[in-house]
Amino acid sequence: MRGLLASSIGVTCAAALALPLTSPAAAARPASPASASTAFAGTASASTAAGAEARGAADARGAADALRGGRAQDAAQAPGSTQSLPLAPLASRDRTLAPAAAEQGLPRRDVRHFSLVGVVWNDPDTVLHGSVQVRTRAVGADTWSGWQDLETHNDDAADPGTAERTSGRVHGATAPLWVGDSDGVEVRVRAEADRRTEDTARGSRTATASAPLPTGLRLELVDPGSSAPAPGTREAAPAAAPRAVVPHDTAPTVEPGAGPDAEPAADQATLDADADAANAGLAAPGATEIPELSRARTERELFSLRAGELTTQQRAKPYIGPRPRIVTRRGWGADEKLRERSFVYTKKVKAAFVHHTASGNGYSCAQAPSLIRGIYRYHVKSMGWRDIGYNFLVDKCGNIYEGRAGGVAKAVLGAHTLGFNTNSMGIAVLGSYGTTKPPAAAVKAVARLTAWKLGLYGANPKGKTYLKSGGGNLYPKGKKVRLNVISGHRDGFATECPGRKLYGKLGSTRTTAARYQGR
Repeated sequence: MRGLLASSIGVTCAAALALPLTSPAAAARPASPASASTAFAGTASASTAAGAEARGAADARGAADALRGGRAQDAAQAPGSTQSLPLAPLASRDRTLAPAAAEQGLPRRDVRHFSLVGVVWNDPDTVLHGSVQVRTRAVGADTWSGWQDLETHNDDAADPGTAERTSGRVHGATAPLWVGDSDGVEVRVRAEADRRTEDTARGSRTATASAPLPTGLRLELVDPGSSAPAPGTREAAPAAAPRAVVPHDTAPTVEPGAGPDAEPAADQATLDADADAANAGLAAPGATEIPELSRARTERELFSLRAGELTTQQRAKPYIGPRPRIVTRRGWGADEKLRERSFVYTKKVKAAFVHHTASGNGYSCAQAPSLIRGIYRYHVKSMGWRDIGYNFLVDKCGNIYEGRAGGVAKAVLGAHTLGFNTNSMGIAVLGSYGTTKPPAAAVKAVARLTAWKLGLYGANPKGKTYLKSGGGNLYPKGKKVRLNVISGHRDGFATECPGRKLYGKLGSTRTTAARYQGR
């Protein structure tokens, strides 16, 4: 998601330890490389090969069957891992473009299995002016892919001044790229060259200068772990009562004792139970999906979910779309140990910001849960966030996934639109839609999701609303900004996200969502 202004802000991770890797010049490549890599503090140790994800194309129903357990693994879920490899200066191929210091990278090498790749650096306020390219080798193959570009401006971010943004663990980052199950990688980062013509006593000459690259450049290779387990393969812990959090009009609120230095450690069962309990009343503990409802049942559920909070107009005429089917965090295999334990809420959901993940379109719908696990791990372990940044994700087949933990029907504070995360939600369509037309199923899913979630809070998808800026590169902190209730990321921040093709679908999305609400 390339920012249009130099002030765009990215994010990343904690410091890593550097260990040597097997050289590609070594003898034959082992089936399970024994080479060690650097890992962030607190990152789970790298698992052995997680097994190749399904590579064939899958339709929406096939993906849904897999999530329900029809084709899920019988074994327990295997944890993922992150390899963090420092980049070093490369000899420039063109000395007229940039000195060696303006080009960094990593030569071809064997690594442990990974499926998602990104580049991070130390300072989240530093912008990478230049290009980042990778090429990879698929597991079991001897040939390498062509060079692929990574979006250098990852403009999804927590609001300035929040605990998540000021934790000290946040760094700069590119958008992640999905490459499929791979065990070889090469990367190059080149600073942007600025050519200008200068007049001298001997005539005109062309001078070339390059902005310095950010310090601490590191390559992040993410193994998302194995597929989500089939229902029943892991005993569901008893659901705990949802945690009470007092909402606030403008500032997010956290439970007492929350924060990176205050949260007590919790075991897996407790964390799973917390995530399940946040959706109490919508699905049973341990459920891998929240089922869709009819319009009539959704209206009845609205009165039970938000009793005492509904306006007079909502009680008289509850404009709300039928609740769509939503795959839960358990359904896509979230490792709840990665995130911070507490949930952070704002008062309401007044607007929805639509994004694309800029992670490429080379995934199948059966691979979508693996892709989401990869993005989740990248956001938390490589970028330093408390949880995945988006509130919801949508794949190309129209499947909807729960994102940040805290309850799909609640006003969970995300990290998706810097300056406008309060009283909003972020929906990311998996893929890159700058030049690629988004699938009709994905666009319809965004309309269905917004019709339901905005309807819970009485918002009209075709309407306008005011949000107060928390600070960004379009609007100063404190400015009240009039926005579409369904907006693109670029409406609140100077960025190309959600891509020109997806952004062009938002007008019809608003109309369709309003129709689902009965307007």
